[in-house]
Amino acid sequence: MPRIVPVTLLVASIGLLGGCAQIADLVGAKPQATRDAESGEVTGSGEINVFTLSVGDCMSDTTDAEEVTDVNVVPCDQPHDYEVYYDFSIPDGEWDQEAVYAAAEEGCYNEFPTFVGLSYEESLLDFSYYAPTQQSWDEGNDRIVSCFIGDPSTQTTGSLAGVAR
Repeated sequence: MPRIVPVTLLVASIGLLGGCAQIADLVGAKPQATRDAESGEVTGSGEINVFTLSVGDCMSDTTDAEEVTDVNVVPCDQPHDYEVYYDFSIPDGEWDQEAVYAAAEEGCYNEFPTFVGLSYEESLLDFSYYAPTQQSWDEGNDRIVSCFIGDPSTQTTGSLAGVAR
């Protein structure tokens, strides 16, 4: 079941792929990310299912596709486009796309200054989110919104927590 990315908020990025990754893409095999067993931190770059994203995960080579099932993650000490800074559940109820987007927007916006140290309006950073689709809502009981933050002008290295920019 895919999750949705509001295209109007997502800044498309171009990631550099190594020769092996390009060959793997041609034959359909993509490397899977690895996590530290104790901390859960991403230790090896690769793809993960969007439903397994965690706060603190760093993503690169994001897509501007409307529906997403897999994302590319990298260790945060490597250049990346976005970092997951907050996730939360939307209350259960009937599917309503407008209400889901409004709740996602509000939740991510409200948590932005807590994470960055500045209000969204004062910051140079931008945010977007992955939100449930009608299919994931109806069939998978998906209510999770994953908020992610990035610098629209460049990739970053390390966490953006408390950067106040």
